[in-house]
Amino acid sequence: MHATTIIAVLHNGQVAIGGDGQATMGNTIAKSNVKKIRRLQDGKILAGFAGSTADAFTLIERFEEKLSAFGGNMKRAAIELAKDWRTDRFLRRLEAMLITASKDEILILSGTGDVLEPDNQVAAIGSGSMYAQSAALALRKHAPHLSAEEIVRESLNIAADICIYTNHNLVIEKL
Repeated sequence: MHATTIIAVLHNGQVAIGGDGQATMGNTIAKSNVKKIRRLQDGKILAGFAGSTADAFTLIERFEEKLSAFGGNMKRAAIELAKDWRTDRFLRRLEAMLITASKDEILILSGTGDVLEPDNQVAAIGSGSMYAQSAALALRKHAPHLSAEEIVRESLNIAADICIYTNHNLVIEKL
């Protein structure tokens, strides 16, 4: 998926997730202040998306339904959503990815049925994801005094300096 950067970091007992605000149509910037981060379950879970906006909203709605059905258990809700996403004819066509985060864990969800828990407590999706992830991993290792929010902010700024599909209009949420 391209046209955005979303990153989540779990660090020193804090979790933060952030994204840039750029939406593109082809090779043109359509909007520069899109909010791609959402608070779910009365603020206990954060979600960010990359890909088609309408598809991502559909997935977030379905994820919220699964959270409600499974008592707020994020991992179980993610697995059930991934099952539906992979097998349902309608959902299978959705082109988006999600990162979800609670105070204890981060998950990446994809339409291929993947529910991944990152090894290094850093997850990123979108066109600038590898730039942001590399920056976050370096900051966690060499600047451990930074907060999760500070790591997310600096990582997104680094990605925005490199990736043409990522801008500096950041939205960051933390738990």
